[in-house]
Amino acid sequence: MKLRSITAASLLFVSGIAAAAAAEKIAPSQYQGKDPQQAAQALLAVAKIQAGKGSWERIAVARIYYLGGFKPEGKAIFDDVLNHEPDASDLFRIARVYRQAGEWEQAKVLLERAVRDNPKDSNGLAELGAYYLLAGDRASAEALFDRSFQRDDELWATVAAAGAYLGVAPQE
Repeated sequence: MKLRSITAASLLFVSGIAAAAAAEKIAPSQYQGKDPQQAAQALLAVAKIQAGKGSWERIAVARIYYLGGFKPEGKAIFDDVLNHEPDASDLFRIARVYRQAGEWEQAKVLLERAVRDNPKDSNGLAELGAYYLLAGDRASAEALFDRSFQRDDELWATVAAAGAYLGVAPQE
């Protein structure tokens, strides 16, 4: 009897894995010949499953929702990530999306929080400075560059600062 229940439990476990894997499979019928909005929604539904609980992965899915015109869906994912002790890198990823969407004030709050949480991140300081410069606040930008360059001679910090003077956003 005990062997039968173990076998049954194993079978249920394996079939559960198969069902989960099938749910993540993408069929051409989900996107071929569909309206772009419908195709994107179908693929994003699968991507949400594929992302699991990973913050970077979920932010990537939310980015497409947000920048693709489905802001409430994207914001809901961002808010969930932000409500579960995000890393500074998560804050930067979400802030970059807000900045790409032209929402500098919203991005700035997260970027400043990330720098407060990790004040020794020379790249983060320079990236925030670059965004300040691109937003027209040269004094704040240069103060952040000064802090960044005191910490390390870091190529990516230097490149972010140089690019900002030429109107080029940091590489994301």
